[in-house]
Amino acid sequence: MPTRNIAVIVGSLRQNSFNRKIALAIAAVAPPTLKFNIIPIGQLPLFNEDLEAAPPAEWVSFRKQIKDSDAVLFATPEYNRSFPGALKNALDVGSRPYGQSVWNAKPGAVVSVSVGGLGAFGANHHLRQSLMYLNIPAMPTPEVYIGSASKLFDASGNLTSDDTRALLTRFAKAFGEWIESNLPK
Repeated sequence: MPTRNIAVIVGSLRQNSFNRKIALAIAAVAPPTLKFNIIPIGQLPLFNEDLEAAPPAEWVSFRKQIKDSDAVLFATPEYNRSFPGALKNALDVGSRPYGQSVWNAKPGAVVSVSVGGLGAFGANHHLRQSLMYLNIPAMPTPEVYIGSASKLFDASGNLTSDDTRALLTRFAKAFGEWIESNLPK
């Protein structure tokens, strides 16, 4: 099976983000044919169509990185029952100019993480609505909502929960299969 390059978009901008830690934990247990690359989104200027005449360098670089990827993993926290504005901005930047979306037909998956008990369920499903519009086939199962994230890592950021590791292993394997069955022909 060929190696697939996975763009990882982490919705939280925090340096010690639990979403970033979960994304790294997924990469650690994924099949060796999946290569994960976290693509930063915090530096992206807010989308403004007026800037398309001379797009900011950050937009150009971001769009190229997404375009060059085979699939996308989204790791999102929940802010006010939705996903963060930085993540929405990244979706908007990648979807323009109209008709040139770098997201189009790129297989995706969503994992949501929170310190609360619901595991960012609302953000996960709200993000999926946007992905549907952007024509990103999002893996339907296994669904991954990770709550109580502050209890899952040691001081060095290593995942300590065997149950969570097993869930992420199943998720990563299913994502690899999802990618292969949903890549554009």
